[in-house]
Amino acid sequence: MVRDRIGRIDKILLAAVMLVAFLGIAFIYSATWNGGDPATGINPLVIKQSIWVLLGFVLLFVFANVDYLRVLNFAYVAYGFNIVLLIFLLVFGGERYGARRWISLGPISLQPSEFVKITVILILAYFFGERREKIKTLGTYVGAFLLVSPAVLLIFLQPDLGTAFVLVPILLSVLFVCGCGKKYIAVTLFGALSSLPFLWHFLKDYQKNRLMVFLNPDLDPLGAGYTIIQSKIAIGSGGLFGKGWLNGTQSYLRFLPERHTDFIFSVIGEEWGFIGAMALLGLYALILVRGIKIISEVKDMYGKVISTGVVTLIAFQVVVNISMTIGLMPVVGLPLPAISYGGSNTIATLFAAGLLLSVSRRANR
Repeated sequence: MVRDRIGRIDKILLAAVMLVAFLGIAFIYSATWNGGDPATGINPLVIKQSIWVLLGFVLLFVFANVDYLRVLNFAYVAYGFNIVLLIFLLVFGGERYGARRWISLGPISLQPSEFVKITVILILAYFFGERREKIKTLGTYVGAFLLVSPAVLLIFLQPDLGTAFVLVPILLSVLFVCGCGKKYIAVTLFGALSSLPFLWHFLKDYQKNRLMVFLNPDLDPLGAGYTIIQSKIAIGSGGLFGKGWLNGTQSYLRFLPERHTDFIFSVIGEEWGFIGAMALLGLYALILVRGIKIISEVKDMYGKVISTGVVTLIAFQVVVNISMTIGLMPVVGLPLPAISYGGSNTIATLFAAGLLLSVSRRANR
């Protein structure tokens, strides 16, 4: 009776998400392997990631079994708390790698910007759900931008261009799916593209270097262009079937920087080849297809916004991360969802999956 009341869980979506998370642990193990006995040479990062995955699964199952409408009651509180944490980082946060993105809690580092992606989706769901009658008005359109703007600005100032940028497609996709005026979206996109030359002057020097190196990695082959050159070598050397697990030379010999975080797809491409990389993309595609199905089935505006936001978040990060590892986009520091090492990213991704499962259960009850 309980199952009928809250709906059946999407077992295909759940299995795909769990498999991706477990594969992430295996890939991180490979990326951090020191060449010793595979049974004993476990890097502490692998243990930490395993803990993050377990905590993420707890959140996933909890929120998959909770009506998302109840979660939305706390949307503005959660978003406001997130904004306070971002302000705290800018004022009191210590620098790491030239940025203020992490709050240190003993052995744990928390990255508030990862959770902003989720709280932004929640406040947009509440905002549009409460304005169903005025969804196509200019006031609703402007109001949505004003809601998201503080998060975008504060994350940009850390600086974290990649995470700040990911909030924009989330907002635009939600606006589009909710039926906001297409002319407003078109004008916004035109204005954004027209302002790119002006925004160039607000970028940090290293961000400008990344953009220039994207156009020509050989401009700085031992500096800003080094990582992308090594990434291409790793992926290209994997061929069709790859070199095998723990046999990636670019990773094992430490030629590839950030191999367990932003560039973990390069390790996957080298060790598992084109076939393995396509299999992983197939899993992501399955998650996104199930998510799009949920968007089409859910009737209420709250669930439609949540599912649209989560699908856009996952899709955008996958496309950008893989594109930057193969040189199709500049390096912007976006992780591969539930694969790249990082507690905040892993927990936020699995939390988002739990919300998507909750929407699915309500839509199919």
